[in-house]
Amino acid sequence: MTARFAGRVVLITGASRGIGAAAALAMAAEGADLALVARTVDRRDDIGGSLTAMASAVQGYGGRCLTVGADLGDPADRATIVPRVIAEFGRIDVLINNAAAAIYGSPVTYSDKRRRLTMEVNFFAPFDLTQAVIPPMVERGEGWVVNLTSGAATHKPGPPFDSPLETGIYGASKAALDRMTNAMGVALYGTGVRVNAVRPRAAVMSEGADILAGGVVRPDQIEPMGTMVAAILALCDCPADRTAGSHISGDLLAELAATTDP
Repeated sequence: MTARFAGRVVLITGASRGIGAAAALAMAAEGADLALVARTVDRRDDIGGSLTAMASAVQGYGGRCLTVGADLGDPADRATIVPRVIAEFGRIDVLINNAAAAIYGSPVTYSDKRRRLTMEVNFFAPFDLTQAVIPPMVERGEGWVVNLTSGAATHKPGPPFDSPLETGIYGASKAALDRMTNAMGVALYGTGVRVNAVRPRAAVMSEGADILAGGVVRPDQIEPMGTMVAAILALCDCPADRTAGSHISGDLLAELAATTDP
């Protein structure tokens, strides 16, 4: 380990399990102080992972860790996150918008409750948190924002149509996140604040994904967790001129790693 994140404060949403938890462990191993956000504070019987367990794991690396139980689907609840982290650590150097609501279903029958939750968690929450961290990052002249997007954001041409019908609204929320990532990166270019996204080429088998698609997804349809984490870390330490892009994790991982080697 290089301790390349020593002295940096990293805020990660959806950090109780899956990609967020894996990224948190990797960041801790590289010396970061962590603010971990999720709804699951304590252990649940129906799915693995919790903030309590993650705090214990990352503190083993010697860094500081703050856990924040919050519902990203609730605008009032998520508005408390950044102020609480800054009050604890004094700053936020890196924001990783990882949390997502993966709610699948036909767009014809997709309920009002589902579509509002999907957009709140997958688009408005990253938008709000990014806007909240920008002013102090710009003032310092340095900062990193990494959004976790999805291949479902790209619709398939046709007919014939082979795009999965059930992922359409989820994909729409991720397409909005992609466009916001680009817009933020363009707006902040030259300030030292980098805004990028990691898009897996295939399913990442986190605890939640295993519940949704376990036994259905073939091995060749899976993006390794290690690939995702390496791509995230590369974009959390990239130079100021790498911004406003959506980077596909597998295809660009070698390039990203090459540009961030010490």
